[in-house]
Amino acid sequence: MKRFAMQKLLEWKADSHRLPLIIRGARQVGKTWLMKEFGRNYFEKCAYINFDRNKRMEQLFSGDFNVDRILTGLAIESDVEIDPENTLIILDEIQEVPSALQSLKYFCEDEKHSYYIVAAGSLLGIAMHQGTSFPVGKVDSMDLYPLSFTEFLDATGNAPLLELLRKADFEMIAAFKDKYIDLLKTYYYVGGMPAAVSAYAESKNLKIVRRIQKRLISDYEQDFSKHAPTAVIPRIQMVWDGIPSQLAKEHKKFVYSVLREGARAKDFELAIQWLIDCGLCYKVGRVTKGGIPLKAYRDIPAFKLYLSDVGLLAAMTDLDAKTLLTGNAIFTEFKGALTEQYICQQLYAELDTVPYYWSAESSSGEVDFVLQHSGQVIPLEVKAEENLNAKSLKSFVNAYQLAYGVRTSMSDYRDQEKLVNLPLYAISLLWYVCDEKYQKHKSES
Repeated sequence: MKRFAMQKLLEWKADSHRLPLIIRGARQVGKTWLMKEFGRNYFEKCAYINFDRNKRMEQLFSGDFNVDRILTGLAIESDVEIDPENTLIILDEIQEVPSALQSLKYFCEDEKHSYYIVAAGSLLGIAMHQGTSFPVGKVDSMDLYPLSFTEFLDATGNAPLLELLRKADFEMIAAFKDKYIDLLKTYYYVGGMPAAVSAYAESKNLKIVRRIQKRLISDYEQDFSKHAPTAVIPRIQMVWDGIPSQLAKEHKKFVYSVLREGARAKDFELAIQWLIDCGLCYKVGRVTKGGIPLKAYRDIPAFKLYLSDVGLLAAMTDLDAKTLLTGNAIFTEFKGALTEQYICQQLYAELDTVPYYWSAESSSGEVDFVLQHSGQVIPLEVKAEENLNAKSLKSFVNAYQLAYGVRTSMSDYRDQEKLVNLPLYAISLLWYVCDEKYQKHKSES
Protein backbone atom coordinates (compact mmCIF):
# COMPACT_ATOMS: atom_id res chain seq x y z
CA MET A 1 0.00 0.00 0.00
CA LYS A 2 1.36 3.40 -0.98
CA ARG A 3 0.86 6.49 1.14
CA PHE A 4 1.36 9.82 -0.57
CA ALA A 5 2.64 11.18 2.76
CA MET A 6 5.86 9.33 1.96
CA GLN A 7 6.76 12.17 -0.39
CA LYS A 8 6.56 14.63 2.51
CA LEU A 9 8.92 12.42 4.49
CA LEU A 10 11.38 12.36 1.61
CA GLU A 11 11.27 16.15 1.40
CA TRP A 12 11.94 16.29 5.14
CA LYS A 13 14.89 13.89 4.76
CA ALA A 14 16.41 16.05 2.01
CA ASP A 15 16.14 19.26 4.06
CA SER A 16 19.56 20.11 5.51
CA HIS A 17 17.82 22.24 8.15
CA ARG A 18 15.43 19.51 9.22
CA LEU A 19 14.10 19.34 12.78
CA PRO A 20 12.83 16.23 14.57
CA LEU A 21 9.49 15.37 12.96
CA ILE A 22 6.29 14.57 14.85
CA ILE A 23 3.59 12.65 12.96
CA ARG A 24 0.12 13.22 14.36
CA GLY A 25 -3.00 11.22 13.65
CA ALA A 26 -5.73 9.00 15.08
CA ARG A 27 -5.12 5.41 16.08
CA GLN A 28 -4.84 2.97 13.18
CA VAL A 29 -4.30 5.53 10.39
CA GLY A 30 -0.93 3.95 9.61
CA LYS A 31 1.64 6.08 11.44
CA THR A 32 3.80 3.16 12.60
CA TRP A 33 3.68 1.44 9.21
CA LEU A 34 4.61 4.67 7.42
CA MET A 35 7.59 5.37 9.67
CA LYS A 36 8.92 1.80 9.43
CA GLU A 37 8.43 1.73 5.65
CA PHE A 38 10.28 5.03 5.38
CA GLY A 39 13.18 3.63 7.38
CA ARG A 40 13.26 0.34 5.51
CA ASN A 41 13.31 1.90 2.05
CA TYR A 42 15.36 5.07 2.47
CA PHE A 43 17.90 4.48 5.26
CA GLU A 44 20.75 2.07 5.83
CA LYS A 45 19.52 1.42 9.37
CA CYS A 46 16.33 2.01 11.34
CA ALA A 47 16.18 2.14 15.16
CA TYR A 48 12.57 1.59 16.27
CA ILE A 49 11.55 2.21 19.89
CA ASN A 50 8.00 1.85 21.20
CA PHE A 51 7.33 3.83 24.38
CA ASP A 52 4.02 2.15 25.22
CA ARG A 53 4.33 0.63 28.72
CA ASN A 54 8.10 0.76 28.38
CA LYS A 55 9.60 1.20 31.85
CA ARG A 56 13.16 1.24 30.51
CA MET A 57 12.42 4.27 28.36
CA GLU A 58 10.69 6.02 31.26
CA GLN A 59 13.87 5.54 33.28
CA LEU A 60 16.16 6.56 30.40
CA PHE A 61 14.38 9.89 29.94
CA SER A 62 13.97 10.58 33.65
CA GLY A 63 17.64 11.56 33.88
CA ASP A 64 19.41 14.46 32.24
CA PHE A 65 18.96 15.26 28.56
CA ASN A 66 22.51 14.46 27.51
CA VAL A 67 22.12 13.46 23.86
CA ASP A 68 25.01 10.97 23.83
CA ARG A 69 23.63 9.19 26.90
CA ILE A 70 20.13 9.01 25.40
CA LEU A 71 21.46 7.74 22.06
CA THR A 72 23.33 4.96 23.84
CA GLY A 73 20.10 3.92 25.56
CA LEU A 74 18.10 4.04 22.33
CA ALA A 75 20.74 1.92 20.57
CA ILE A 76 20.58 -0.72 23.30
CA GLU A 77 16.77 -0.73 23.33
CA SER A 78 16.44 -1.03 19.53
CA ASP A 79 19.47 -3.32 19.12
CA VAL A 80 20.68 -1.04 16.31
CA GLU A 81 23.97 0.83 16.28
CA ILE A 82 22.95 4.44 15.65
CA ASP A 83 24.96 6.42 13.15
CA PRO A 84 23.44 9.91 12.85
CA GLU A 85 24.36 10.05 9.15
CA ASN A 86 22.40 7.01 7.99
CA THR A 87 20.03 5.88 10.77
CA LEU A 88 16.36 6.75 11.11
CA ILE A 89 15.36 6.91 14.79
CA ILE A 90 11.65 6.14 15.31
CA LEU A 91 10.07 7.05 18.65
CA ASP A 92 6.59 5.52 18.64
CA GLU A 93 3.82 6.34 21.14
CA ILE A 94 6.10 9.07 22.46
CA GLN A 95 3.29 10.69 24.44
CA GLU A 96 3.61 7.84 26.97
CA VAL A 97 6.91 9.35 28.15
CA PRO A 98 6.43 13.15 28.13
CA SER A 99 10.08 13.80 28.95
CA ALA A 100 11.04 12.02 25.71
CA LEU A 101 8.94 14.56 23.83
CA GLN A 102 10.72 17.34 25.67
CA SER A 103 14.13 15.81 24.80
CA LEU A 104 13.60 16.47 21.09
CA LYS A 105 14.62 20.06 21.79
CA TYR A 106 18.11 18.90 22.72
CA PHE A 107 18.51 16.76 19.63
CA CYS A 108 17.56 19.83 17.61
CA GLU A 109 20.15 21.97 19.39
CA ASP A 110 22.99 19.44 19.09
CA GLU A 111 25.67 21.19 17.02
CA LYS A 112 27.57 18.01 16.18
CA HIS A 113 24.89 16.21 14.14
CA SER A 114 21.60 16.69 12.34
CA TYR A 115 19.60 13.66 13.38
CA TYR A 116 16.91 11.81 11.47
CA ILE A 117 14.24 11.50 14.18
CA VAL A 118 10.54 10.85 13.61
CA ALA A 119 8.10 10.49 16.48
CA ALA A 120 4.43 9.61 16.61
CA GLY A 121 1.63 9.00 19.05
CA SER A 122 -2.02 8.07 18.72
CA LEU A 123 -3.03 10.31 21.61
CA LEU A 124 -0.30 12.88 21.12
CA GLY A 125 -2.80 15.71 20.60
CA ILE A 126 -4.40 14.93 23.96
CA ALA A 127 -1.04 14.78 25.72
CA MET A 128 -0.09 18.20 24.38
CA HIS A 129 -3.49 19.65 25.25
CA GLN A 130 -3.07 18.45 28.85
CA GLY A 131 0.05 20.55 29.27
CA THR A 132 2.90 18.23 28.37
CA SER A 133 6.08 20.26 27.95
CA PHE A 134 6.32 20.69 24.20
CA PRO A 135 9.51 21.75 22.37
CA VAL A 136 7.98 24.74 20.60
CA GLY A 137 10.01 25.83 17.58
CA LYS A 138 12.30 22.81 17.86
CA VAL A 139 10.23 20.25 15.92
CA ASP A 140 8.38 19.96 12.64
CA SER A 141 4.99 18.25 12.46
CA MET A 142 2.94 16.36 9.89
CA ASP A 143 -0.64 15.12 10.05
CA LEU A 144 -1.52 11.67 8.77
CA TYR A 145 -5.13 10.96 7.84
CA PRO A 146 -7.07 7.93 6.59
CA LEU A 147 -6.39 7.14 2.92
CA SER A 148 -7.80 9.72 0.52
CA PHE A 149 -9.89 8.65 -2.48
CA THR A 150 -6.86 8.86 -4.78
CA GLU A 151 -4.85 6.67 -2.39
CA PHE A 152 -7.81 4.27 -2.35
CA LEU A 153 -7.72 4.10 -6.16
CA ASP A 154 -4.04 3.21 -6.05
CA ALA A 155 -4.47 0.64 -3.27
CA THR A 156 -7.31 -1.16 -5.06
CA GLY A 157 -5.49 -1.63 -8.37
CA ASN A 158 -6.97 1.33 -10.24
CA ALA A 159 -3.73 3.11 -11.11
CA PRO A 160 -4.85 3.93 -14.71
CA LEU A 161 -7.89 5.82 -13.38
CA LEU A 162 -5.66 7.61 -10.88
CA GLU A 163 -3.30 8.59 -13.70
CA LEU A 164 -6.20 10.17 -15.65
CA LEU A 165 -6.97 12.30 -12.60
CA ARG A 166 -3.35 13.35 -12.29
CA LYS A 167 -3.33 14.42 -15.93
CA ALA A 168 -6.56 16.40 -15.43
CA ASP A 169 -7.82 14.88 -18.68
CA PHE A 170 -11.48 15.73 -18.13
CA GLU A 171 -12.61 14.38 -21.48
CA MET A 172 -11.19 10.95 -20.70
CA ILE A 173 -12.36 11.18 -17.10
CA ALA A 174 -15.93 11.73 -18.35
CA ALA A 175 -15.62 8.69 -20.64
CA PHE A 176 -14.96 6.49 -17.61
CA LYS A 177 -17.43 8.26 -15.36
CA ASP A 178 -19.31 5.06 -14.47
CA LYS A 179 -16.13 3.44 -13.14
CA TYR A 180 -15.27 6.46 -11.01
CA ILE A 181 -18.79 6.63 -9.58
CA ASP A 182 -18.82 2.93 -8.68
CA LEU A 183 -15.45 3.25 -6.98
CA LEU A 184 -16.54 6.39 -5.14
CA LYS A 185 -19.61 4.61 -3.77
CA THR A 186 -17.36 1.76 -2.66
CA TYR A 187 -15.07 4.29 -0.95
CA TYR A 188 -18.10 5.70 0.89
CA TYR A 189 -18.55 2.20 2.37
CA VAL A 190 -14.91 1.14 2.87
CA GLY A 191 -13.50 4.54 3.76
CA GLY A 192 -9.80 5.15 4.19
CA MET A 193 -8.74 3.32 7.36
CA PRO A 194 -5.73 1.26 6.22
CA ALA A 195 -6.96 -2.03 7.73
CA ALA A 196 -10.33 -1.69 5.99
CA VAL A 197 -8.78 -0.71 2.64
CA SER A 198 -6.25 -3.54 2.82
CA ALA A 199 -8.97 -6.09 3.58
CA TYR A 200 -11.09 -4.85 0.69
CA ALA A 201 -8.15 -4.83 -1.74
CA GLU A 202 -7.32 -8.43 -0.84
CA SER A 203 -10.79 -9.97 -0.58
CA LYS A 204 -13.38 -7.54 -2.03
CA ASN A 205 -15.50 -8.81 0.87
CA LEU A 206 -17.51 -5.94 2.34
CA LYS A 207 -18.62 -8.00 5.34
CA ILE A 208 -15.00 -8.33 6.43
CA VAL A 209 -14.58 -4.58 5.93
CA ARG A 210 -17.55 -3.84 8.16
CA ARG A 211 -16.26 -6.14 10.91
CA ILE A 212 -12.94 -4.26 10.88
CA GLN A 213 -14.73 -0.91 11.04
CA LYS A 214 -16.89 -2.04 13.97
CA ARG A 215 -13.77 -3.23 15.79
CA LEU A 216 -12.08 0.13 15.20
CA ILE A 217 -15.12 1.97 16.54
CA SER A 218 -15.12 -0.28 19.61
CA ASP A 219 -11.39 0.35 20.15
CA TYR A 220 -11.91 4.10 19.95
CA GLU A 221 -14.75 3.92 22.46
CA GLN A 222 -12.56 1.91 24.84
CA ASP A 223 -9.97 4.69 24.54
CA PHE A 224 -12.58 7.07 25.94
CA SER A 225 -12.71 5.15 29.21
CA LYS A 226 -8.95 4.48 29.34
CA HIS A 227 -7.58 7.92 28.59
CA ALA A 228 -10.25 10.60 29.05
CA PRO A 229 -10.97 12.33 32.38
CA THR A 230 -13.62 10.28 34.18
CA ALA A 231 -16.11 13.14 34.45
CA VAL A 232 -15.98 13.80 30.70
CA ILE A 233 -16.32 10.21 29.42
CA PRO A 234 -20.16 10.13 29.22
CA ARG A 235 -20.20 13.42 27.31
CA ILE A 236 -17.50 12.26 24.88
CA GLN A 237 -19.64 9.20 24.16
CA MET A 238 -22.73 11.37 23.65
CA VAL A 239 -20.93 13.66 21.19
CA TRP A 240 -19.43 10.68 19.36
CA ASP A 241 -22.75 8.86 19.09
CA GLY A 242 -24.50 12.08 18.08
CA ILE A 243 -22.33 13.04 15.10
CA PRO A 244 -24.32 10.95 12.54
CA SER A 245 -27.63 12.52 13.61
CA GLN A 246 -26.08 15.99 13.55
CA LEU A 247 -24.91 15.41 9.97
CA ALA A 248 -28.30 14.03 8.95
CA LYS A 249 -29.94 17.41 9.58
CA GLU A 250 -30.61 19.65 6.57
CA HIS A 251 -28.47 22.37 8.14
CA LYS A 252 -25.58 20.58 9.74
CA LYS A 253 -24.56 23.19 12.31
CA PHE A 254 -23.81 21.39 15.56
CA VAL A 255 -26.74 21.80 17.96
CA TYR A 256 -26.12 20.86 21.59
CA SER A 257 -29.79 20.24 22.36
CA VAL A 258 -29.75 17.33 19.90
CA LEU A 259 -27.48 15.57 22.40
CA ARG A 260 -29.50 16.41 25.48
CA GLU A 261 -32.42 18.72 26.13
CA GLY A 262 -31.21 21.99 27.59
CA ALA A 263 -27.54 21.23 26.91
CA ARG A 264 -25.19 24.19 26.49
CA ALA A 265 -21.78 24.72 24.95
CA LYS A 266 -19.91 24.70 28.27
CA ASP A 267 -21.31 21.22 29.01
CA PHE A 268 -19.67 19.66 25.97
CA GLU A 269 -16.68 21.83 25.03
CA LEU A 270 -14.12 19.54 26.69
CA ALA A 271 -15.69 16.42 25.17
CA ILE A 272 -15.57 17.88 21.66
CA GLN A 273 -11.99 19.08 22.12
CA TRP A 274 -10.96 15.62 23.33
CA LEU A 275 -12.30 13.99 20.15
CA ILE A 276 -10.56 16.61 18.01
CA ASP A 277 -7.26 16.23 19.87
CA CYS A 278 -7.16 12.48 19.33
CA GLY A 279 -7.91 12.90 15.61
CA LEU A 280 -11.35 11.31 15.56
CA CYS A 281 -13.27 14.26 14.17
CA TYR A 282 -12.92 17.56 12.32
CA LYS A 283 -14.42 20.82 13.53
CA VAL A 284 -15.44 23.11 10.66
CA GLY A 285 -16.12 26.65 11.83
CA ARG A 286 -18.60 29.14 10.40
CA VAL A 287 -17.47 32.38 8.76
CA THR A 288 -19.70 35.44 8.54
CA LYS A 289 -18.07 36.86 5.43
CA GLY A 290 -16.19 35.78 2.32
CA GLY A 291 -13.08 37.85 3.01
CA ILE A 292 -9.33 37.29 3.38
CA PRO A 293 -8.24 35.98 5.81
CA LEU A 294 -11.20 33.72 6.49
CA LYS A 295 -10.06 33.10 10.05
CA ALA A 296 -10.69 36.76 10.86
CA TYR A 297 -14.39 36.30 10.11
CA ARG A 298 -14.94 33.13 12.09
CA ASP A 299 -18.11 32.89 14.19
CA ILE A 300 -16.52 30.85 16.98
CA PRO A 301 -19.68 29.41 18.65
CA ALA A 302 -21.02 28.02 15.35
CA PHE A 303 -19.47 24.92 13.77
CA LYS A 304 -20.08 21.57 12.11
CA LEU A 305 -18.55 18.33 13.35
CA TYR A 306 -17.47 15.57 10.96
CA LEU A 307 -15.88 12.20 11.62
CA SER A 308 -12.33 11.48 10.48
CA ASP A 309 -13.48 8.84 7.98
CA VAL A 310 -16.50 8.34 5.74
CA GLY A 311 -16.37 4.55 6.11
CA LEU A 312 -16.63 4.86 9.89
CA LEU A 313 -19.67 7.13 9.45
CA ALA A 314 -21.31 4.46 7.25
CA ALA A 315 -20.47 1.81 9.85
CA MET A 316 -21.81 3.86 12.77
CA THR A 317 -25.14 4.24 10.98
CA ASP A 318 -25.20 0.54 9.98
CA LEU A 319 -25.69 1.37 6.31
CA ASP A 320 -25.67 -1.91 4.44
CA ALA A 321 -23.71 -2.32 1.23
CA LYS A 322 -26.76 -2.74 -1.02
CA THR A 323 -28.35 0.52 0.16
CA LEU A 324 -25.10 2.43 -0.19
CA LEU A 325 -24.02 1.03 -3.55
CA THR A 326 -27.41 0.93 -5.30
CA GLY A 327 -29.38 3.50 -3.30
CA ASN A 328 -33.07 3.75 -2.42
CA ALA A 329 -35.60 6.41 -1.48
CA ILE A 330 -35.01 6.02 2.28
CA PHE A 331 -31.29 6.62 1.85
CA THR A 332 -31.61 9.76 -0.32
CA GLU A 333 -31.60 12.25 2.56
CA PHE A 334 -28.55 10.79 4.33
CA LYS A 335 -26.61 10.59 1.07
CA GLY A 336 -25.93 14.31 1.37
CA ALA A 337 -24.36 13.78 4.81
CA LEU A 338 -22.06 11.06 3.48
CA THR A 339 -21.06 13.23 0.54
CA GLU A 340 -20.21 16.23 2.73
CA GLN A 341 -18.26 13.91 5.05
CA TYR A 342 -16.31 12.59 2.04
CA ILE A 343 -15.47 16.09 0.79
CA CYS A 344 -14.43 17.30 4.25
CA GLN A 345 -12.09 14.32 4.55
CA GLN A 346 -10.48 15.02 1.16
CA LEU A 347 -10.01 18.71 1.95
CA TYR A 348 -7.84 17.76 4.91
CA ALA A 349 -6.09 14.65 3.58
CA GLU A 350 -5.73 15.42 -0.12
CA LEU A 351 -5.72 19.21 -0.36
CA ASP A 352 -4.10 20.06 2.98
CA THR A 353 -6.50 22.88 3.78
CA VAL A 354 -8.64 23.97 6.73
CA PRO A 355 -12.25 24.42 5.57
CA TYR A 356 -14.95 26.73 6.93
CA TYR A 357 -18.62 27.06 6.03
CA TRP A 358 -20.96 30.00 5.59
CA SER A 359 -24.62 30.47 6.43
CA ALA A 360 -26.78 33.56 6.08
CA GLU A 361 -27.94 35.40 9.19
CA SER A 362 -31.56 35.85 8.16
CA SER A 363 -32.28 33.21 5.52
CA SER A 364 -31.70 29.54 4.78
CA GLY A 365 -28.77 30.25 2.46
CA GLU A 366 -25.66 28.15 3.15
CA VAL A 367 -22.39 27.29 1.40
CA ASP A 368 -21.12 23.89 2.53
CA PHE A 369 -17.42 24.81 2.58
CA VAL A 370 -15.48 28.05 2.17
CA LEU A 371 -11.76 27.76 1.45
CA GLN A 372 -8.75 30.03 1.20
CA HIS A 373 -6.23 29.32 -1.57
CA SER A 374 -3.50 31.49 -3.12
CA GLY A 375 -5.12 34.71 -1.91
CA GLN A 376 -8.57 33.68 -3.13
CA VAL A 377 -11.76 32.89 -1.27
CA ILE A 378 -13.29 29.79 -2.85
CA PRO A 379 -16.86 28.80 -1.95
CA LEU A 380 -17.51 25.09 -2.49
CA GLU A 381 -21.02 23.68 -2.72
CA VAL A 382 -21.48 19.91 -2.37
CA LYS A 383 -24.25 17.98 -4.11
CA ALA A 384 -24.70 14.22 -3.82
CA GLU A 385 -26.18 13.70 -7.28
CA GLU A 386 -26.11 15.34 -10.73
CA ASN A 387 -27.40 18.63 -9.41
CA LEU A 388 -26.73 21.79 -11.39
CA ASN A 389 -28.58 24.23 -9.14
CA ALA A 390 -26.40 26.55 -7.06
CA LYS A 391 -28.57 29.35 -5.71
CA SER A 392 -26.70 29.89 -2.42
CA LEU A 393 -23.34 29.56 -4.14
CA LYS A 394 -24.20 32.20 -6.76
CA SER A 395 -25.55 34.54 -4.06
CA PHE A 396 -22.32 34.18 -2.07
CA VAL A 397 -20.16 34.83 -5.15
CA ASN A 398 -22.12 37.96 -6.00
CA ALA A 399 -22.37 39.25 -2.42
CA TYR A 400 -18.61 39.21 -1.91
CA GLN A 401 -17.65 40.02 -5.50
CA LEU A 402 -15.72 36.79 -6.01
CA ALA A 403 -14.44 35.70 -9.39
CA TYR A 404 -16.22 32.34 -9.28
CA GLY A 405 -17.52 29.53 -7.12
CA VAL A 406 -17.12 25.75 -7.31
CA ARG A 407 -19.84 23.16 -7.14
CA THR A 408 -18.90 19.49 -6.81
CA SER A 409 -21.43 16.86 -7.84
CA MET A 410 -21.76 13.72 -9.95
CA SER A 411 -22.05 15.94 -13.05
CA ASP A 412 -19.15 16.18 -15.49
CA TYR A 413 -16.60 18.96 -15.40
CA ARG A 414 -18.04 22.27 -16.62
CA ASP A 415 -16.44 25.70 -16.73
CA GLN A 416 -19.15 28.35 -16.82
CA GLU A 417 -18.84 32.11 -16.44
CA LYS A 418 -18.73 32.36 -12.64
CA LEU A 419 -19.17 28.72 -11.78
CA VAL A 420 -17.10 25.57 -12.14
CA ASN A 421 -18.57 22.10 -11.69
CA LEU A 422 -15.99 19.57 -10.53
CA PRO A 423 -16.97 15.88 -10.29
CA LEU A 424 -16.96 14.53 -6.74
CA TYR A 425 -14.52 11.81 -7.73
CA ALA A 426 -12.12 14.46 -9.09
CA ILE A 427 -12.04 16.67 -5.99
CA SER A 428 -8.27 16.08 -5.82
CA LEU A 429 -8.04 18.48 -8.79
CA LEU A 430 -9.67 21.37 -6.94
CA TRP A 431 -6.54 23.54 -6.65
CA TYR A 432 -5.60 22.83 -10.26
CA VAL A 433 -9.08 23.88 -11.43
CA CYS A 434 -9.05 26.99 -9.22
CA ASP A 435 -5.66 28.11 -10.48
CA GLU A 436 -6.74 27.63 -14.09
CA LYS A 437 -9.99 29.51 -13.51
CA TYR A 438 -8.19 32.37 -11.74
CA GLN A 439 -5.68 32.80 -14.57
CA LYS A 440 -8.51 32.79 -17.09
CA HIS A 441 -10.40 35.39 -15.05
CA LYS A 442 -7.30 37.63 -14.85
CA SER A 443 -6.71 37.47 -18.61
CA GLU A 444 -10.32 38.39 -19.35
CA SER A 445 -10.59 41.26 -16.86
